[in-house]
Amino acid sequence: MLADLSPVIAATTEWLTRAYPASGGALASALCEAQARQAVTVAAWLRYPTATDAALLGIAGPGGSARLDRISGADADSRRDAAWRSWVDEVVASWAACLLTDPGLAAGAVAGLAGGDHTRGTTPDFRRLIAPDRHDRQAAALLRHPDLLACVADLHHTQLLGRLGRGQALIA
Repeated sequence: MLADLSPVIAATTEWLTRAYPASGGALASALCEAQARQAVTVAAWLRYPTATDAALLGIAGPGGSARLDRISGADADSRRDAAWRSWVDEVVASWAACLLTDPGLAAGAVAGLAGGDHTRGTTPDFRRLIAPDRHDRQAAALLRHPDLLACVADLHHTQLLGRLGRGQALIA
């Protein structure tokens, strides 16, 4: 059984960076991808907190990007991209979009990972997600734009707040 989330993290990161690409060349693309990967990793670890959860995902599958493609207007060539797009997780993409557009929520999500199965014995660095510098923000202008990501972030925002223990009263 697959207890590794790397296929979902890779595919969902790829989807986000294709739907909301960097502008400015190779360095900007690398910075944008690093931020997307960090957000997707945090979201995936929150969504699938244990090895058992990850193994069940490997059996059931993540669902794919079809709905995300429709609502975001992402250009999907289903014949060419079908394999990796089948590993995109809609909830993980939505949660990552929430984290990318709300620094406070991102910091709380990273703090919520402490002591979990995925961080046991390590201290992962999610600096580009929770404290992006000027170059990070410039490279990921589309990826961090709240209005542009709203159609994706709004899909499962309430579930993310529930996972982080934030009630409806905190939603502004």
